[in-house]
Amino acid sequence: MTGMRRVFAAMSFALAVSAGAFAARAAPPPLSAADRAELEKVSASLNAIRSMKGQFIQIDPNGDIAQGAFELSKPGRVRFEYAPPTPTLIVSDGTTVAVENAKLGTMDRYPLGQTPLDLILSDEIDLAHNHEIVGVERGQDSLVIRARSRGGRAEGNIALTFSLPDLELRQWTVIDNQGLATTVALRDTQSGVDIPASQFVIPDRNPFAHKPRQ
Repeated sequence: MTGMRRVFAAMSFALAVSAGAFAARAAPPPLSAADRAELEKVSASLNAIRSMKGQFIQIDPNGDIAQGAFELSKPGRVRFEYAPPTPTLIVSDGTTVAVENAKLGTMDRYPLGQTPLDLILSDEIDLAHNHEIVGVERGQDSLVIRARSRGGRAEGNIALTFSLPDLELRQWTVIDNQGLATTVALRDTQSGVDIPASQFVIPDRNPFAHKPRQ
């Protein structure tokens, strides 16, 4: 999986990159008043979270499983550290998202505003007025919000699952252009925790950078 695809797999519940923002998009089905009310509750729940940490499990289209730990601190900072043998580390420092592959010795960087992370890590989340939301489904013990990536499609390709009645984000599933699904489930989450700022410092692989003057 490429670096950017790994970012999408890890955090694409936040409604995908804005690379297709200028493409003509088909209008999604209108949301009902009840749908918008649910979205407002979810938005309030997400906005109440200022920091969080926990574990995650990722299942890719081949059934391969990766897992690790995540930490986030608003606005804009997150760390997804995959457990061995997956050699991936994802860090956002509030401006830049870096994807490190320790096995290949690579470090790819992307502006935060061009990744899915920007929405979920922003100070004010407003799903009720987000044009990428295409549907809300309420079950007995879960609420599923379906969204689309910003690529001109009318149907949803992202499903976010929240537990009821506490509206805690439990998992998300992303369907790619080939119809293949990647699911990420969260567990053992804790909110309102103190996380050292050092956790969101992007590793620098440039041996000549930031060297102190002699």
